[in-house]
Amino acid sequence: MNGYLVPANAKRGTLIFNLFRPFDLILFGAGILTTLLLFVIVPSENASLMIISCLPVGITGFLVIPIPNYHNVMCALQSIIKFFSERRNYVWKGWCFYEKFAVDENEKK
Repeated sequence: MNGYLVPANAKRGTLIFNLFRPFDLILFGAGILTTLLLFVIVPSENASLMIISCLPVGITGFLVIPIPNYHNVMCALQSIIKFFSERRNYVWKGWCFYEKFAVDENEKK
C-alpha cells in the first residue's frame, strides 16, 4: 500500500539551502552588486556616504531573512499590502436577513 503522510516541511526541499527561492537569491545578489558598485564609485573619505553605500545589501538582506509563519519578510510585507489594498466588501444575505429592508419585486408596482 502506498499510503504515506507528507511531512509539514516538504516544500523546504524545493528551496535553495532549504530557505531561499531563486528570486530571493537574485534580489540579494543585486543588492550585493549594487553595494560593491557604490563602494567603487563613492569616495572612501566620507563616512556617511559609505554607510549609505551599504544600504542596498542591508535592505535586500532584511527582505530575504526567513521568519516564522511566512517564507521571509518580503512575503509577509506582500501579504500585509494585499490585505489592506485588496479588501473586499461582502454583503450578508443569509438566513437572518431582516425582511423589512428586503423589497420584493411585487411590492414595487
